Amino acid sequence: MDEWMCAAIAEARQGLAEGGIPIGSVLVRDGAILGRGRNRRVQDSDPMTHAEIDCLRKAGRIGSYRCAVLYSTLMPCYLCAGAVVQFGIETVIAGESATFGGARAFMESHGVIVRDLDLDECKQLMRDFIAANPRLWDEDIGE
Repeated sequence: MDEWMCAAIAEARQGLAEGGIPIGSVLVRDGAILGRGRNRRVQDSDPMTHAEIDCLRKAGRIGSYRCAVLYSTLMPCYLCAGAVVQFGIETVIAGESATFGGARAFMESHGVIVRDLDLDECKQLMRDFIAANPRLWDEDIGE
């Protein structure tokens, strides 16, 4: 596992420690983290603050997102995939998609390269959270 996914996992763990949903994300370009974020829907009482959106907000205006790579501990949902496509992020690396399939096909249909690392650490983090908080998880994914 590379340092960027480790940084995304650290964000997810921080979110969990804050009482939130353990999903983390980092935006990387040229070997540097431009932004980092975590799902803050619970902490901020804001349905839009998914990890990837929080990450992009924290990256701020960076001009072109070309050559940037978005790392996320979980396959991005349609909201976050829409932001990826809208801003022209070329590559998404997900920690896992077993607990949530996300919008991989949507991103790929728009030319985004998507890699699923299928990491046990990411899957276990989500499985433990979902088992302990099924209603909160259902709310997060819109069920």
